[in-house]
Amino acid sequence: MRLCSITALLLCVLTPRAQAVVMASPRLISSAPGDDVVLRCHLEPPVDIQALTVEWSKPDLQPDPWDPLRRVQYVHVHRNGGEVTDMKLRSYAGRTELLTEQLRHGDVSLKILNVTLADAARYRCFIPKLKSAVREATVQLVVDANLLKTSTLTPREHEEQNMTDDSGGRLSTNVLIPVTVISLSVLLLIILIAGADIYRRQHKKQSSTDLHQPGREDQQRSGLLGRTGPAEQSSPERDLT
Repeated sequence: MRLCSITALLLCVLTPRAQAVVMASPRLISSAPGDDVVLRCHLEPPVDIQALTVEWSKPDLQPDPWDPLRRVQYVHVHRNGGEVTDMKLRSYAGRTELLTEQLRHGDVSLKILNVTLADAARYRCFIPKLKSAVREATVQLVVDANLLKTSTLTPREHEEQNMTDDSGGRLSTNVLIPVTVISLSVLLLIILIAGADIYRRQHKKQSSTDLHQPGREDQQRSGLLGRTGPAEQSSPERDLT
């Protein structure tokens, strides 16, 4: 995000003041099947482009090999104040909307209704007749079946490569479960290592104490010799008398 903003700022500084650059922000959006999403794309600085053609396409989609003209089909084309449907991909029929009321402000964002797993792809926003060095931008849409359906998603609700949805607070279950298991395993391992270290230190201390103290039997034997020694030495004198 920060790199994208810095790049756009440099482009605005280095291009003539009359020119504007096309920007997509954010460039990565995650959604669940059935969501309505908005692919954000705008001009910086804002320029009224109501009279210009706006094309939304999937740049990684290959032309139909059975089409002799190798024509490119689009997700959405806006021209002369309305949508052009004769070049539209059938799978997007009735499911796309350009926010036309925002064109005067340079906003060419596209809304896709009821997204499916097949909609996951790169999308390109292109303004062919824009007098600028940067006339296009791309947005990556990720459709995850493990996410729960929510209301319309906009880029403001999604940060690039985020695990959570800031507005809904949802987490992908295939991420949450492994993270929880790994965290508990690491915690258990730390407890075991700490316990083993404490036991090793106490055992080592006890062994050192035993080496420096005489045994109980040796103490008893020394005490017995101390008591019997004088008596035994005095017995010969008693016999002489």
